[in-house]
Amino acid sequence: MITTHNVYIALGSNKGDKLKHLQDAVDLIFEKLGRIEAIAKVYSTPALGFRGDDFFNSCLLLQTEYDAQTVINTLLEIEKRLGRERSSTSGYASRTIDLDVLFFDEEQIESELLVVPHPRLHERNFVLQPLLDIAAKFTHPKFNKTIMQLMVESPDDSVLEPANVWLKNPIKKYGLSKLNYIAIEGNIGAGKTSLATKISNDFNAKLILERFADNPFLPKFYEDQQRYAFTLEMSFLADRYQQISDDLSQLDLFRDFIVSDYDIYKSLIFSKITLPEDEFRLYRKLFYLMYKDIAKPELYIYLYQNTNRLQENIKKRGRDYEKNIENAYLEKINAGYLEFLKNQSELNVKMIDISDKDFVKHREDYLWLLREIELS
Repeated sequence: MITTHNVYIALGSNKGDKLKHLQDAVDLIFEKLGRIEAIAKVYSTPALGFRGDDFFNSCLLLQTEYDAQTVINTLLEIEKRLGRERSSTSGYASRTIDLDVLFFDEEQIESELLVVPHPRLHERNFVLQPLLDIAAKFTHPKFNKTIMQLMVESPDDSVLEPANVWLKNPIKKYGLSKLNYIAIEGNIGAGKTSLATKISNDFNAKLILERFADNPFLPKFYEDQQRYAFTLEMSFLADRYQQISDDLSQLDLFRDFIVSDYDIYKSLIFSKITLPEDEFRLYRKLFYLMYKDIAKPELYIYLYQNTNRLQENIKKRGRDYEKNIENAYLEKINAGYLEFLKNQSELNVKMIDISDKDFVKHREDYLWLLREIELS
């Protein structure tokens, strides 16, 4: 299971187009490291320890899968890319961008490049005030005091003025939340659940995941398909119908939209492959009785992966009952989906070939995939 870390990062600039430098830094942090959960106000603060133009200071909360060393190395690369020139001489100087890790979860870290918590954050209002905006109740792991308490006790008497400017969260440029219901489909091992989960986390969406793991007939089906196919398909159909009906009817005031890792039409696609003709005809009648009452997704995303990649992904997740799935079976499923997509006209379909992508492992592939979806 992938571990997600909460990282508080201070941002500052007092050289050139200060707001642009801060926004560029936020965009690159999102692009390279992960989700921006929160961004503080921007404050105008006097230069401390040297004569120079006033700073723009802010702070953000990053959620990332990377370790602390990778985070600090990436922040240094971003500083360099944005024109930061670090001097070997001591003392402070004006800079286009300054990025400091304040907290990494609740860890205490000391290395050549990184000391966490930041050793002087409790003495600096230009750090504490933006941090107070987004983490007032966060407890300093060394001092065992909240940010609010540290602000009250701060020895710094400098006055911070809120600047009449704001930093934008890069996730907002992806318009998925304009939709009400998105379904993600694909073959076995295509990455449906992984993508639905990532979108749910990043865009505050209600997540509907297929409950295949709870189906007692699935392992039996892979052992004896002929015997258990009809029972399996009927149980899946009943469960999918109930789940989607229940979840779509329940209003969630705290979520922006719904994303699921399946569409109920997959029941007909799979049953056509697994059932003999007479059983399929009966099944199809029952299916359409249910299908007419089910809400359709506003966007139907089909993730295509070639058979070799599907087999690699199936082996990676290591489910015993899937280990003997044959290429021919996967190819039949893919053909069934393609036939359905070619002949239907009700749905807004986006088919995306991700055979040469790994959006779970590589963030750039995930952002590419979001851009492809955005073009729908």
